[in-house]
Amino acid sequence: MTTARAAEYIWRPTPEGTQATNVMRFARGHGIDDYWELVRRSQDDPEWFWAAAVDYLGIEFSTPYERVMDDSRGIEWATWFVGAELNMAWNCVGRWAERTPDAIAAIGETEDGEARYLTYSELWRETCRLAAGLRSLGVGPGDRVGLYLPMVAEAVVALHACSLVGAVLVPIFSGLAAPAVAARVVDADAKVIVTADGALRRGKVVELKKTMDEALATVDCVRSVVVLERLGGGSLTSQRDVWWSELVHGQPDHVDPPPFDSEHPCYIGYTSGTTGRPKGAVHVTGGLLVKLAEEAAFQTDLRQNDRLFWVTDLGWLMGIWEIVGANSLGGAVVVAEGAPTPPPDRVWSLCERHGVSILGLSPTLVRGLMPFGEDPVRSHDLSSLRILASTGEPWNPEPYRWLSETVGGGRIPIINISGGTEIGACFLSPTPAIPIKPCSLGGPALGMAVDVFDQHGDPLRGEVGELVCLKPWPSMTRGVWGDDQRYLDAYWSRFPGVWTHGDWALVDEDGYWFLFGRSDDTLNIAGKRIGPAEIESVLVDHPAVSEAGVAGVPHEVKGEVPWCFCVLVPDVEASDELATDIAGHVVDGLGKSFAPARIVFVQALPKTRSAKIVRRALRAAAVGEDPGDISSLEEPEVLDAITAVLRHDV
Repeated sequence: MTTARAAEYIWRPTPEGTQATNVMRFARGHGIDDYWELVRRSQDDPEWFWAAAVDYLGIEFSTPYERVMDDSRGIEWATWFVGAELNMAWNCVGRWAERTPDAIAAIGETEDGEARYLTYSELWRETCRLAAGLRSLGVGPGDRVGLYLPMVAEAVVALHACSLVGAVLVPIFSGLAAPAVAARVVDADAKVIVTADGALRRGKVVELKKTMDEALATVDCVRSVVVLERLGGGSLTSQRDVWWSELVHGQPDHVDPPPFDSEHPCYIGYTSGTTGRPKGAVHVTGGLLVKLAEEAAFQTDLRQNDRLFWVTDLGWLMGIWEIVGANSLGGAVVVAEGAPTPPPDRVWSLCERHGVSILGLSPTLVRGLMPFGEDPVRSHDLSSLRILASTGEPWNPEPYRWLSETVGGGRIPIINISGGTEIGACFLSPTPAIPIKPCSLGGPALGMAVDVFDQHGDPLRGEVGELVCLKPWPSMTRGVWGDDQRYLDAYWSRFPGVWTHGDWALVDEDGYWFLFGRSDDTLNIAGKRIGPAEIESVLVDHPAVSEAGVAGVPHEVKGEVPWCFCVLVPDVEASDELATDIAGHVVDGLGKSFAPARIVFVQALPKTRSAKIVRRALRAAAVGEDPGDISSLEEPEVLDAITAVLRHDV
């Protein structure tokens, strides 16, 4: 079992910088001078914290709340801001259109380089027109609207338009194939779909409308499909289809924002599953808005003059996070169609071109950018950046330092957050108000009563254990859509009254938190448990390995053994000698108990578009099993190539 190791700090704020952060301004307003004391107080009394955060952030309720939180039905079903009414789109767009009409609200850049800037007045006008158009199609409060769109400016408009009329957002990952799209549409019982005639990704046309037509061929619930003319030249294929431009033509520039109960559902976020129907996490208006605004303000220190760009897709939580987070605080969100490469400098050139000040990306994306070297980074002026952020998976030391030093120049912090779709945001995060250790997540996010438990449900320090949460929070999912028992089984069955998240966590001797991958990915090697991320970290530390994925494969004697799938750096050739050397490197780093049973050299790893390695797909390839739902893979053909390599090696 991994034990706590003290690590040096990679970044420290200046005293002046600490005091200038949003979070410390908030703390001082409540007589608190130490950030960690604020964390403790927010955990001890989350109702105080969330009420205070609402006041600080200026969230506007048309009807004030009567109680901050009600857990009379049990912690699993807690509700927040009881009796309050509000409109999310008004809070994110409408009020800023009145106060700062000429400020930039959204920037959308297509893969072929066309940029669209929307001021808050323009975004509100476009939001109202689409909202009125959706109403003309019969969309009302509570109706589900599927969004199957590329990351263009209109995606921001569509999200806010749905919120304005009280529809429930159902963002669908734009890389999903027709069967997976259909499964989500049917599960949510979506009434309307908003999609595009197509999009660009790595220079190729992604036929979104064609995929949606295939998905809806056997679906009865969808009445209308709104089609954005992104590429042009296409045609509508059904009587239920309508062009976006025609739908909004002649619609009013202003729609009075109707108030909705704080617990009114606003978003169903689908998570990837191995088998069975998709799992949709239900989120509500008040809790989600407050939590996302609070995180953007206190964790990434976002202010009105900031421009936030997170490399993500609308189908993932971070797509919602960046739009609602930035706009709720009057800042600008930057979205980009297509892939982060090619060219190898696309991310950096985009940051320079649009003055991005807060950049979010995944560890896997960083590992994928490192082989291109420093030149693509150095060739651009990144002085606008003041915050780097990341999420999605545990870090390895080398790419973390590369991001800090090569991209950040050692001058700006990496705000490494961890949470999930079901959380509606994050459990763990540092802030720019504290020193930061390499690869760490700082500590508990404000208002989140997280802990680490051993197998018996007792608090654990200095060793890896289960990440849990002891108290509810505003953006906690209100259940799995259409399946309450599935929700209870997934998160509340391990320890009664305690949320068990499924991540391995460790708190070191200085109180800094680290993650070691999913606990349900854990390898049990002759009774010794280890997360695959820890082995992967050692693998990518080898000079010949640029990326690595580890899967546990059954073994008659040891129960499980690790198979290591390695992508080599350019110009390094695979060989038996290299495999032996890499295996020895793992032994040197972790001990003989965790020696790889097999090193497999591959050209690429199976990943989602958000750059998460799908380890169950690696395991399935290794043992010859059905990998289950792989519709979320960025490039499904990668798995076929890995299977071919394994067969060739037999």
